[in-house]
Amino acid sequence: MQEFTDRQIEIMEAATNRISKFGIQNLTIKTLAEDIGLSEPALYRHFKSKNQILWSLLEYFKTEMEKRIQSIPFKASTSEADKLRAIFNSQLQTFVNKPAIVSVIFAESIFHYEENLSNKVSEIIDMMQNYVKNNIKQGQESGQYNKLMGASTLTTILIGAIRMTVLKWKLSGHKSDLIKDGKTVLDGILKMIEKK
Repeated sequence: MQEFTDRQIEIMEAATNRISKFGIQNLTIKTLAEDIGLSEPALYRHFKSKNQILWSLLEYFKTEMEKRIQSIPFKASTSEADKLRAIFNSQLQTFVNKPAIVSVIFAESIFHYEENLSNKVSEIIDMMQNYVKNNIKQGQESGQYNKLMGASTLTTILIGAIRMTVLKWKLSGHKSDLIKDGKTVLDGILKMIEKK
C-alpha cells in the first residue's frame, strides 16, 4: 500500500474537484497547478505526470474502499442480504459524496492505452467482485440464497446492474437519487435469489 504525503493528497483532491467540474479530459498539470497556486515545476516534484496523479487517485480510493468496507460493523445475526446492502450502500454513498471518483473509475475508455491505469481500475473492480462473490457463496452455503445460479454469474449480474445504475446517475448529471435507485436494483435482485 502506498503512503501519500499531505501535499500529494491536496493535489489529488484538487484533481478530483477539477474532474468533477470540467471532466477528466480537462485535467492538465498546468490547470491543476493554477487551481492550487503552485508552479508547474513545484507540482512535478510531487507527481511525475498527470497519469501518476490519476493512478494515485485510484490507489487512494481502492485503499479507502477496502478500509471502509472491512470496517462495516456486522453482528453475527446479520443476514448475508443485509451485509450486501450495507456494502453497496457504503459504495454508493461514497460516490454521492465524491462524484468525481466515478468519472475516474468509469474512464476506462480513456485509459485504454494506459496499462497502469487500466490495471488499477481492474483491481478496484476485482476487489468489489470478491466482496460480492464471497457474500453470495456464504449466502448459498448457509441456505439464505438459492443455488439456481452460480456465485460468479450472480456476482456479474449484481455488479453489472449497480454499475448501470451508477452510469445512469453520472449521465443524468447526478440528478437522480443514486442511493434509492441502487437500493431498488439490489432489492430486486435479492428478491430473486433470497430463500423465503
